[in-house]
Amino acid sequence: MEFKISRDFIVQIEQLISENRAQELENLLQDVHFADIADIMDELDDYGASYVFKLLDSEKTAEALLELDEEVRVKILKNLSAKEIAEELDELDTDDAADIIAELPQSKKEEVISELEDVEHAKDIVDLLRYDEDTAGGLMGKELVKVNENWNVLTCVKEMRQQAEHVTRVHSIYVVDDEDRLKGRLSLKDLLTTSTKTPISDVYIKKVDYVKVDTKDVEVARIMQKYDLEAIPVVDEMGRLVGRITIDDIVDVIKEEADKDYQLAAGISQDVEADDSILELTRARLPWLVLALLGGFISVKVLGFFEPAMKLHPELFFFTPLIAAMGGNVGVQSSAIIVQGLANNAITGSIVERLLKELSLSLLNGIILAAILFLGSYYLLNFEAHIGITVTVALISVIVIASLNGTFIPIILNKYGIDPALATGPFITTSNDILGILIYFSIARVILGF
Repeated sequence: MEFKISRDFIVQIEQLISENRAQELENLLQDVHFADIADIMDELDDYGASYVFKLLDSEKTAEALLELDEEVRVKILKNLSAKEIAEELDELDTDDAADIIAELPQSKKEEVISELEDVEHAKDIVDLLRYDEDTAGGLMGKELVKVNENWNVLTCVKEMRQQAEHVTRVHSIYVVDDEDRLKGRLSLKDLLTTSTKTPISDVYIKKVDYVKVDTKDVEVARIMQKYDLEAIPVVDEMGRLVGRITIDDIVDVIKEEADKDYQLAAGISQDVEADDSILELTRARLPWLVLALLGGFISVKVLGFFEPAMKLHPELFFFTPLIAAMGGNVGVQSSAIIVQGLANNAITGSIVERLLKELSLSLLNGIILAAILFLGSYYLLNFEAHIGITVTVALISVIVIASLNGTFIPIILNKYGIDPALATGPFITTSNDILGILIYFSIARVILGF
């Protein structure tokens, strides 16, 4: 059951801190999960968060450190000595420890690494720090269980027992050769049901999914999601087993990618959070707002070209927002579906096939919406039939063009290595608004003859 952190609970903690009743506070937080400890520390001021952190044992605070808001974590680490940070990192898996060290200033990184008690743990962390954070090498941890293909089952079991002492959770048993090259994986069931004298080479599974150290994190996420993997081994350029990535790391990647795409689709150009400073939020939001404003100027300019038409048929003006809005909405719908398909690697067939399918769909939607619009404009708004025909033809045309636009642009952006989520935000909305107005009045000119 999820632990609920109430305001009263936070006030109680603040009071214990202010009165320096450390033992009572420690007893209060004794059975609280490390993720909830992190949430509590996020709610406290800098002094309170540091007080709680130093009060609890490293086994709990080390895990809480990973869950903290980044700004809170930076402040806490700043107030800790290199030795104190090293004590926390000794409790973490290598991938998590490397993530923490990567946030430290260069001078402090070296101090912390030198203070780590476990030399092998320190070597593994240093090795991980050389990989880019958005690659498999930057995601992987060194903790894993591996056996040699030349061993028998009995030797494997003995070795696995020793290795498992340093692994929090055993997801898979990997098989390597004498050069540490990945050969396959071993089923725990086969290991338990096979004679102890049987060579591992006779029982291990040779087919195994793996990624290379330079594989991008989003590609790792796609592979693990597709094959429903809890963990995946990582090999270097020579095929040697160097680490493994677990599902908890991939969940973080998927969440970060989804957050980034959502913000990009909303017209936010940088990774920001609600608690960031006004200046940071402004820098992230202003560029696309400026683009939208420029698009608005262009729309006004386009409308200016058709000022004589609006003088002859002022009723056309009333449908302008409707046409522009429908173009923007249809474009966003189409691009959102394509972007989702690209993210899931579910877009198949050629661009032409995809556009033809979208053309059929948009025509069907356009005809249905146009019929509703014509009946509404004629019977409810009492506009003349020729006005209704003009608007409905324009609506169908705008829906078709916007739909094709929303399909084509994300595919092209993706082809040239640009995040296709860009096409679901103000970019596609603004361009379709302008295009919609232009199409609307161009069709009105043809039908009404002005």
